Amino acid sequence: MAPPLGDIAHLGHVELLTPDLDRSVWFFTTLLGLTENGRSGDSVHLRTWDDYEHHSLTLTAHSTSGLRRTALRTSSEEALLRRVKELESAGRAGRWVEDEPGIGPLYVTSDPDGHELALYWESEWYEAPPGLRPGLKNQPQAKPGQGVGVRRLDHVNFLAADVGSNAAFTRDLLGARPTEQIVLDSGKVAAQWLTFTNKSYDVVYTEDWTGSSGRLHHIAFATDTREDILRAADLCLDNDVFIETGPHKHAIQQTFFLYVYEPGGNRIELCNPLTRLVLAPDWPLITWTQAERARGQAWGLKTIESFHTHGTPPVD
Repeated sequence: MAPPLGDIAHLGHVELLTPDLDRSVWFFTTLLGLTENGRSGDSVHLRTWDDYEHHSLTLTAHSTSGLRRTALRTSSEEALLRRVKELESAGRAGRWVEDEPGIGPLYVTSDPDGHELALYWESEWYEAPPGLRPGLKNQPQAKPGQGVGVRRLDHVNFLAADVGSNAAFTRDLLGARPTEQIVLDSGKVAAQWLTFTNKSYDVVYTEDWTGSSGRLHHIAFATDTREDILRAADLCLDNDVFIETGPHKHAIQQTFFLYVYEPGGNRIELCNPLTRLVLAPDWPLITWTQAERARGQAWGLKTIESFHTHGTPPVD
């Protein structure tokens, strides 16, 4: 039986690993406009200006790049305990930890591919210090005066050895709804986009062409406008930040996008999803065929078909 809709309230925050912590912090603060909100050990906690929680992103010094944790906030303590019970009954038992500032107990488990997922309810609401207080009381923080000024963490795209089993886990045990997918001529699901909310997607699973498990494709930050994406491209050009593809518009989900690599080696998407919402309770799963996918992006930009120097294939 599928879990109650709304047990997962939203994508909370992510933790990225970086072999160049100082440069990664520079990228996310100076270039994207996130605010540092504390340090613990080898980790730096950053927040987007419209996030009500303590942090949106944690950067942790490590020998490699990659994704350590994706945290999902539940809609209540009861919802958290329901998901824990169902995960344990399904053989996905995890562990309780309290290792993040501003966040209460987290239940840490993993999807079938090995990506670490943490569920939590207790969360400390952010109170801006005097220099960051907004002019409007319904906004958690003043807009940044530098960089792109990304508004929020938008989604996570996981690479997976088997898209089907991971998407089923996210649907059946966490309550996500699939909105769009790519199905190959063989019948294999090559990618699926899922949402916990009325946003058209919060998480994505994409086939890892290497057959590896537990890897990251990208994390994405949303901007207010398309113009912000063009500004981001100029800022990346001026600062020698590698631009992989875009600016352009995806066919799948219709997001205006730019893919870049932050200095630590993680792929970052800057996206403007145009406030595309899924409001229909009976929204049909939209399937894109292999031939339709081969046509490329919405305005003709071809999807990169082969491996490149950074080692992972691009998707919407």
